[in-house]
Amino acid sequence: MELAFFYFLLLGFAILMYVVLDGFDLGIGILYPWFEQEQQRDQMMRSISHVWDGNETWLVFGGVILFGAFPAAYSAILSTLYVPIMIMLIALIFRGVAFEYRFKAHRSKVWWDRAFAIGSTVAAFCQGLMLGAVVQGVPADAIEASSLNWLSPFAILTAFSVMVGYALLACCYLHMKSRGAIRFRAAKLGRVLVVAVMVAMFLVSVWTLAAEPEIRARWFSGYNLLLLSPLPLMSLWVGQRLLRDLGRHRNEQLSFFLAAALFVLGLAGLVVGLFPYLVPRQLTIWQAQAPASSLEFMLPGVLIFVPLICAYTLWGYRIFSGKVEDFEEGY
Repeated sequence: MELAFFYFLLLGFAILMYVVLDGFDLGIGILYPWFEQEQQRDQMMRSISHVWDGNETWLVFGGVILFGAFPAAYSAILSTLYVPIMIMLIALIFRGVAFEYRFKAHRSKVWWDRAFAIGSTVAAFCQGLMLGAVVQGVPADAIEASSLNWLSPFAILTAFSVMVGYALLACCYLHMKSRGAIRFRAAKLGRVLVVAVMVAMFLVSVWTLAAEPEIRARWFSGYNLLLLSPLPLMSLWVGQRLLRDLGRHRNEQLSFFLAAALFVLGLAGLVVGLFPYLVPRQLTIWQAQAPASSLEFMLPGVLIFVPLICAYTLWGYRIFSGKVEDFEEGY
């Protein structure tokens, strides 16, 4: 039981790392239509060219943990959400190929720009769809009844919310890594997106509380609202601070960490509402866990490789810290 909870925390950590790190480079593609100059797009691409593939390590790692530690949840989620998962993977392939080809292309460069932007946008949208479907709950027989049961108004709202959040992360990242016109444009867009993210978080939260009696009871029964009130209050404070500080020259990294804090608080609120379910109203952590022998077999590898992944991730960001200067061919 203790090992299952440990792997649940590890899965949450992997999801958070993926959302924050791959979120900003997906957000770069989402922002492409608002940066029309080729030189600006070149510099935006170069700002993430050294980290984008490493960021996706956390997607693979999260899938491995879900498969190895919670196979029943893995089976339920992948079978019911097969369509958006496949579309997301195809979109990620498109943007990955665009990285390799656009630096060498001339006449077809505009098409690789479009592939990068569309691939990033579609991947983010699909991730939001899957999040909304999981929170809302997909019937266990959804794959037999209809392959589109996950496509609900709530899931679509969540999908757009995730896209807006990723775009905000990208604006904060560009504000931290660039100079001049790109930095100014990113700050201007970012302030609009802060408001959009706060509105999206409010709408998703209210809809979830209204539609899900179990989550509503978790928040409002007894003294729970008093105990859990720091989460929405801290979200409001972080949003207000981000709106005030984004665009200032002082402590440029703070804006990115504030945007990441919004995702941390959102994930914390999600866990509070759903725990101990991995698949709402179907499977708890302990119902979905693998046999104890499997969890114990995985443990040495996890204890060795997770610190290594964290170490090379931190080292990579440390080596490439600072502003992205003039564009250079390739990466």
